[in-house]
Amino acid sequence: MSTNNDRSAENIRRSAERMKRARNEPGVSPLRGLGAFGIIGWSIAVPTVGGAFLGLWLNKVAPQNFSWPIALILGGVVVGGIIAWSWIEREGPDHKEDKR
Repeated sequence: MSTNNDRSAENIRRSAERMKRARNEPGVSPLRGLGAFGIIGWSIAVPTVGGAFLGLWLNKVAPQNFSWPIALILGGVVVGGIIAWSWIEREGPDHKEDKR
């Protein structure tokens, strides 16, 4: 009988520890992943589209031997990639609030 009580007490103790750990260390929400995906997409898309429009305008104002839109689209992709990379580094899984 005492081994049954020991097992029950051990199960209760483990369950309480799991509940305490879940309360103190909540997991990452699945919606956070979707938000991160959206932010990364926008951080690349906005500079790329901005570069395309600026390139079209520059083709009219200051024509060159090369294509302004293509050059600035590539520049927008690079700038967007840098922005996305810095955002991932800042908000990545290794990021802790107490590192500030």
